[in-house]
Amino acid sequence: MNLRPLGDRVVLRPVDREEKTKSGIVIPDTAKEKPQEGIVEAVGTGRILDNGQKVPMELNVGDKVLYSKYAGSEFKPDDVEYLIISEKDVLAVVASSNKKR
Repeated sequence: MNLRPLGDRVVLRPVDREEKTKSGIVIPDTAKEKPQEGIVEAVGTGRILDNGQKVPMELNVGDKVLYSKYAGSEFKPDDVEYLIISEKDVLAVVASSNKKR
């Protein structure tokens, strides 16, 4: 993917939830919840404060994160779904990639 988000924005690839419950019941598409977990595909350069100082991003490419349920804008190039959200809509890092941008 050749996409560079601006400012404090992050490009995520949502991770689908399990299609079965632990007891083996298959969940139909209509009953599935919107995913709230994703993999960071690209990060911006960071937020600029009112005084002109730049705050670097805390996220790295490859991080697995939890994000707000209805955050961001979805787009789907080449049948792969992505989401662009602001860094403030990321709630937590589940697993870190330990890679630097």
